[in-house]
Amino acid sequence: MDFDIVSPEAINEGRATDAYFDRTATTLRHAGKNPHVIAEVTADQFPTGEFEVLSGTKDVAGLLSGHAIDVDAMREGQLFDGGPVCRIEGPYLEFARFETSLLGFLSHASAMATGAMEVRRAAPDSLVFSFGARHVHPSIAAVVERSALIGGLDGFSHVAAGDLLGREAGGTMPHAMLIAFGRGNQKRAWQAFDAAVAPAVPRIALCDTYADEVDESLRAADALGDALDSVRIDTTGSRRGNFEHILREVRWALDSVGREDVEIFASGGLGPADLRELRGVADGFGVGGHVSNADPIDFALDIVEMDGEPAAKRGKLPGRKEVYRTPDGGHDVALADRAGPTDGEALLSPLIRDGDVVREFDLDAATDRASVDAERVSFATDAAG
Repeated sequence: MDFDIVSPEAINEGRATDAYFDRTATTLRHAGKNPHVIAEVTADQFPTGEFEVLSGTKDVAGLLSGHAIDVDAMREGQLFDGGPVCRIEGPYLEFARFETSLLGFLSHASAMATGAMEVRRAAPDSLVFSFGARHVHPSIAAVVERSALIGGLDGFSHVAAGDLLGREAGGTMPHAMLIAFGRGNQKRAWQAFDAAVAPAVPRIALCDTYADEVDESLRAADALGDALDSVRIDTTGSRRGNFEHILREVRWALDSVGREDVEIFASGGLGPADLRELRGVADGFGVGGHVSNADPIDFALDIVEMDGEPAAKRGKLPGRKEVYRTPDGGHDVALADRAGPTDGEALLSPLIRDGDVVREFDLDAATDRASVDAERVSFATDAAG
């Protein structure tokens, strides 16, 4: 039985589109019209003071390559706040049918990268891993994990995504593994894990399946001895109470038996506020839904110039535009034929020229870019909540 997945071939052929784009193309061809246009992708027309992280441009480049158009875009990992993140110029029918997929690529990936950046900035000195692939269709798991890395997370859990991204997936153990050994046999489960998995895999024992978190953490330390790297506390929300207090108890108990070397890893429905609260006691976190379930950014693609003249629907700003970053972290939007800020850096740069992709996509560079730009614009500081 086939999965309900739109194929890459359908996306590249322009079939992954809204029906009205097909009908538009039919109408324009029938009328002998194919205007030369400039179209821009924006979320907000003017700066709002709320920055987001751009992701998905690699897929946009793949989608639009081979078509007789020029495309300029911000680079992956760049933070944006109003104005265009992407500009397309060429005959309208060269790209009309790709609008739906283009917006989907940018909207979902950028939202997840922004969610990742929020938790990264909430616990800047902690290890933070993406555990959210289980919340989305498996066909986009690599999009989740790539966006999580761009947002600054240290790793992810999805094996197939790792194959695509050239990164090794990480993870500890599920409650199902403990349950498979039976109640009261947690020690056997932890020891079996230690005996079975590769030496390079960290020994992180899940310590909240059947008994109190403190009790299971001490038992895991005894069972694995010096091999134990960390305990993971994933207490169900209905049993959690004061999660910070639980983790502090675990820390105290481990320290009291001389196991200051054992770290604490926390997971289970955590978001930025939780990480800010828990970062003083937990050494690392697994974050799922805050990244993978992020609401897509409401990007729109609008024609702003036609046959050399400004043109736009009501509520949109006509004319080719440029966006700038100033040294103080400002984000400015201006008409491209007017002078921008004297100290501003133009953020739109060539992505495609006459159908050819003219940019390389380096994941590490995008991650570094996001980190540097987040500092420049003071993204999601503690003061901001």
